[in-house]
Amino acid sequence: MSTSSLNIETPHETRPFKAHGHLDVVTLEGFTLGRGVFEPGWRWSEDVKPIAGTESCQTRHTGFCLSGQMTVRSDDGTELTVSPGDVVVIEPGHDAWTVGDEPCVLVDTGVAAYAVSD
Repeated sequence: MSTSSLNIETPHETRPFKAHGHLDVVTLEGFTLGRGVFEPGWRWSEDVKPIAGTESCQTRHTGFCLSGQMTVRSDDGTELTVSPGDVVVIEPGHDAWTVGDEPCVLVDTGVAAYAVSD
């Protein structure tokens, strides 16, 4: 049995959004974890859509919220607001935006291909 450890404070990669934040990414033995910092004013359709090139986010997110708030609107119109301590599964096909004047920080296991620019 092997045991491995890395620290998110020294990520393998930082993926900047167009504006309003970034995603720190660590990959360890085939497992990818991201810490997204979504600053006030961040909105997927403005800050990540130009990177993704899709009409809505097509990534399945699984993770939890450390701080701040984010509202997610699915393509079918349903909305969910994520708050500190919430554990979430967000299916592909959504827009999202930061709520309020505090950055939303989310830890997400569904980020291997998220916000990757060519």
